[in-house]
Amino acid sequence: MDPESKPSFIERLTSLLLREPEDRGQLLEILHAAYERNLMDADALTIIEGALDAADTRVTDVMVPRAQMDVIDVGDPLDEIVRTAIDAAHSRFPVVDGDRDNVLGILLAKDLLRIQTDEGFDLRDSLRPAVFIPESKRLNVLLREFRVSRNHMAIVVNEYGGVAGLVTIEDVLEQIVGDIEDEYDFDEAHDNIRQDSAGRFRVKARTEIEDFNTAFATEYSDEEFDTVGGLVLRHLGRVPKRNEIVEIDGMRFQVLRADSRRLYTLLVDRAKPISSAETPSA
Repeated sequence: MDPESKPSFIERLTSLLLREPEDRGQLLEILHAAYERNLMDADALTIIEGALDAADTRVTDVMVPRAQMDVIDVGDPLDEIVRTAIDAAHSRFPVVDGDRDNVLGILLAKDLLRIQTDEGFDLRDSLRPAVFIPESKRLNVLLREFRVSRNHMAIVVNEYGGVAGLVTIEDVLEQIVGDIEDEYDFDEAHDNIRQDSAGRFRVKARTEIEDFNTAFATEYSDEEFDTVGGLVLRHLGRVPKRNEIVEIDGMRFQVLRADSRRLYTLLVDRAKPISSAETPSA
């Protein structure tokens, strides 16, 4: 056969889609059939499934909840603001005036580089406008708005106008294509476990069990799973939600980042022993 006459990927996929699926279930069956016939690879299938799911996913399912937001108060001194930016390692921060419901704007970490001294310093001069969205907004709609407005962060508000959390363009894209790491994420294996300013440890889910055991003097087995994420998933039997907490053999794992398909980052510390006063009586 002449190589030039060989049907292209699009042509082969189109021939499958000509079956005219009546609903999403049938469409997914066709896509999986295309994958099984090697018309698309696993990554392409995952992205298409993620894009379809985005139309049914609300921002509340992926947002950082209000209690977990790293914010800066407009009245904070410059040195404290810089310290917060370094410790949290985010590229953007909501700036509030005393209360998390009173968001004044968004501070880009890179804008701190332009500030030479705190003499006459007014944080309001460095703020970008904040975008507010309802909890019910769908991810596909939000992604389109992010692209048009070129914003990368939105503040999620509830029906009463209070702040419910925040969502970034990274949160949305990760629902479609999987984990995305930017220049502020810790990439090297030796940084998979990192201590924060409160003395707790941020641990990537992909951290090897052997490395975790070495760091925390634990004795978790790696016979059935290789990573800390696998340990938590096996213990729960499902993918945990953001902020969910599980205790495993004396260690406390809190989910910092996760989506409906995978676990990314955990906050780890020693589980507090139950005191005699807290021990339930017989």
